[in-house]
Amino acid sequence: MKALDVKQFGRVAVLFGGTAAERPISLISGAAVLKALQAVGVDAHGFDPAERDIVEVQGFDRAFIVLHGRGGEDGVIQGVLEQFGVPYTGSGVMASAIGMDKARTKQLWLGCGLPTPTYRRLHAGMDFAGVVEALGLPLMVKPAREGSSIGMAKVYSVDELARAYEVAAGHDGEVIAEHFIEGSEYTVAILHERALPVIRMIPAKDFYDFEAKYQRNDTQYRIPCGLAAEEEQQLQQIALEAFQVLGARGWGRIDAMRDRDGRFWLLEINTVPGMTDHSLVPMAAKAAGMDFTDLVLAILAGTLA
Repeated sequence: MKALDVKQFGRVAVLFGGTAAERPISLISGAAVLKALQAVGVDAHGFDPAERDIVEVQGFDRAFIVLHGRGGEDGVIQGVLEQFGVPYTGSGVMASAIGMDKARTKQLWLGCGLPTPTYRRLHAGMDFAGVVEALGLPLMVKPAREGSSIGMAKVYSVDELARAYEVAAGHDGEVIAEHFIEGSEYTVAILHERALPVIRMIPAKDFYDFEAKYQRNDTQYRIPCGLAAEEEQQLQQIALEAFQVLGARGWGRIDAMRDRDGRFWLLEINTVPGMTDHSLVPMAAKAAGMDFTDLVLAILAGTLA
């Protein structure tokens, strides 16, 4: 990728920041992408939709989307760019919208026969004891349309479930509870129809939450991931199928668990993953022989198709 003629990209808007709860992470990711592009001569410019009128994006030849969360990862900015005729990185409107919604992602995966933990939608005043009876304990409670583990909680009782619902509902009006898979957590980065080396995450705490992702330095990342070659290939194939079923394109990340019986379970998709120094896609790319600059150029090159 370093031999690529960067002039063909023209004027590039690196979209980052925004107004979502993940704004602080997006600012860090966007700054890293912008620095890498400018260092190799790409005419790249930072563009924060929270601080500029979005119509100004029409003055660019293409856009590198590093907006995490709602407004950037849910099809909204993708629809705006489609309307303006500006090519952009990553998934389109439909895949972005579905991928941002954990409940609808799980519905689609289940409908296609892909393995994902059983779940229930939660709402105020419902029979939380019935949810526990149906799904078992422990449970993971999640805002359906947030990323970076914001608002998530692991619960061990009906009372904890009710309290966790209230916290999650403060972040999103739609909340789900899913059966917690006891086992090992993995992630698979996807780049242009290719699954990169699998990473195993081993958090010091109970699960891989926001703190483990961005604030702690004792989370372990295993590459190689420790799976046998055929097991890693199996997980990569499941992840690729999960990515393709949603209509995702360009790049992204699929998170999964492996239970104590050796079965893999899909958790969620990230269509605009983090690009910070703690982020997983750059780690996987490095293990595949790509440095950070190679990675961002490969992602941007997808807009030339």
